[in-house]
Amino acid sequence: MSATTPAIAEPQPPRKSRPLPKGRQVDAVALADVRRLIGDAPRARDELIECLHLLNDAQGALFLPQLAALATVMRLSYAEVYEVASFYAHFRLVDGLPSPQLPVVRVCDGVACMIAGAAERHRDLAARLTGIARVEAAPCIGACDQAPAVVAGFRSVETLDPVAIAASAMPAIEDPAAADAALAAYRAAGGMAVLEACRSGARDRESVFAALDGSGLRGLGGAGFPSGRKWRLVATQPAPRLMAVNADEGEPGTFKDRWFMEAAPYRVLEGALIGAWAVGCETIYVYVRDEYPEARDILAGAIAAIGRAGLAGGARIVLRRGAGAYVCGEESAMLESLEGRRGQPRHKPPFPAERGLFDRPTLINNVETLWWIPEILTRGESWFAAQGRRGGKGMRAFSLSGRVRLPGVKIAPAGITVRELIDEFGGGMAEGHDFAAYLPGGASGGMLPASKGDLPLDFGKLEALGCFVGSGAVVVFSQHDDLKAVARNLVAFFAHESCGKCTPCRVGTEKAKGLIAGDAWDRPLLEELSRGMADASICGLGQAAMNPVLSLFRHFPEDRR
Repeated sequence: MSATTPAIAEPQPPRKSRPLPKGRQVDAVALADVRRLIGDAPRARDELIECLHLLNDAQGALFLPQLAALATVMRLSYAEVYEVASFYAHFRLVDGLPSPQLPVVRVCDGVACMIAGAAERHRDLAARLTGIARVEAAPCIGACDQAPAVVAGFRSVETLDPVAIAASAMPAIEDPAAADAALAAYRAAGGMAVLEACRSGARDRESVFAALDGSGLRGLGGAGFPSGRKWRLVATQPAPRLMAVNADEGEPGTFKDRWFMEAAPYRVLEGALIGAWAVGCETIYVYVRDEYPEARDILAGAIAAIGRAGLAGGARIVLRRGAGAYVCGEESAMLESLEGRRGQPRHKPPFPAERGLFDRPTLINNVETLWWIPEILTRGESWFAAQGRRGGKGMRAFSLSGRVRLPGVKIAPAGITVRELIDEFGGGMAEGHDFAAYLPGGASGGMLPASKGDLPLDFGKLEALGCFVGSGAVVVFSQHDDLKAVARNLVAFFAHESCGKCTPCRVGTEKAKGLIAGDAWDRPLLEELSRGMADASICGLGQAAMNPVLSLFRHFPEDRR
C-alpha cells in the first residue's frame, strides 16, 4: 500500500446499551415493604437513622434489598444508606430477602458486669435460650448498678422466658394522661417557675449567665467546660442558633443520665428550655443512646405533654435516637449522627459553638448539666458553689458500681474522695471485699490504687496522676479482681468502639489489644504506642484508650496487678 492510500478502518460492533443502571437494583416488593414500614416518617436526609430504626425494629434486621429501596424513597445513593446502616452496632444487616429473625438477648460485658460474672451469665443464657433467642455480648449498656446486666431486645426484663423476650421487642405505648399528670405534679412542686420567670422578663439573660458563672457549674458529660462561658459564647454567634442535648453516655461505668431522664424528665427539659431561651435557639435536639429505650419513651411523653401545656414557648424539641456507637458521646460525632451520617468526629476548629449542627452555632449540654440549671437559678449560685468539699464547687452525680454494697447514682459534693463516696453513699465495700483500686472517671479516666483513695474527685485534681474524673463513673475493685483483666476489658472496648476514621486509633487500639493479651507486657513498646495514639488521634477515644494500661505501669507494682 502506498503512503498516500488511506487506511481502511476495521468495522466496530455496535455498542450494547446497559439494560439497567449501575448498582443494586430496586426490587418492587422491597420498595412496597419499605413504604409500608416507614409510613409517613419524614424523608429528609437527617431522618435516615430514624427510618433505619423503623425497618430494623419491625423486622429484627435490615435486609439489603430494602436498603436499596430506602435509598430510592429518600432520594439518596445506595452507598450513603449502606455506609450509615453498616456503621452502627444496633443495625443488623442481612444479605437476602426478609425472613423471620430470632429476638436478641444482650449480655453486657462492660467492666462492672465482667467482675460480676457476665461471662458465666452469657454461657448459661446461650445454653438455655438455644432456638429461642440469639444471645450476644454487648458493650456497656449503662446498667452497671444491676451487674451483670441483661436486656432482651433493648429492654430490661426480670425473667428470660420466651413470653418476656417477645414482649420486650414491642414498642411502648405512650400514655398522654400519665405524662400530663406528671407534668402537673412537677409544676405544683415549683417546676417550670424559673422558665416562666425568664420568659416573663422577671429574669434577664445576663443574670442567668452570671448565675452560672458564680455557681461554678461545668459540663458534667466529662469535659468540664464552664457552662456560663459556653452559653455566652453561643449567644454571641449569628442566628439561627440550635441546641443539642447530649444523652449518649456510653462511657463504661456511667449511668447517671439514664437515671435523670427516667426520674426527672421535666427538670431536664426545663433546663434545656431555659438554655434555648437564654441563647436564642429555635430548635432543641435531644440525642438519646439506643440502650435507653425506657428513658426515650419517658422523654417522648414529657415532650408531648410540654407541647400540650403550651410550655415550649415556640421552641421545637426533637427527640433523636442513637444506634449503638460510643463515639457519638463525643460532641461533634453526635452532630454527625444527628445529621443522618456515620458518627465520626469532626476536626476542630471550628467548634460547635461557632459551626455545629447543620453548620449553625450550636449549644451542646449534657443531661446532668441541664438538670442542675433550675436548682441553681432557684436557690442561687452561692448555695450551689458552697456545696463542694476541698475546694470543689457544687454537687454532682456519681455513677457508683463495682464491689460496693449499694451501687447506684449518688448525688454528692464535688471534691468528695472515693473512700467517702464508698462509706457515706455506697454502704461500704461488699461482703468479703477489701478496697484495692478504682476507676475515677470510667474507662478512659485511668485507674488508681486504694492508696490514692483520699484524693478529691473533681476536675483538675487527678490529672497529674494521668487520670481524670470525667463524667463521674466510679467503678470500685477489690483484692479479688485481676487488674490486668480489667485493663484488657477496657482496651478491648475501645478497639470495638473505634469509629475507624483515624489510623492511630483504628490500628493502635487493635495493636494494643494484642500486645496485652498475654501476661508478659512490653512496657517500652506499649508506652511508645500510647504516645503515638495520644498525639495523633482525632478525638478523646484514641487519646485516652491507653490510660488503663499506663495507669497499671504508673501506680501498681507488678505483684499487685
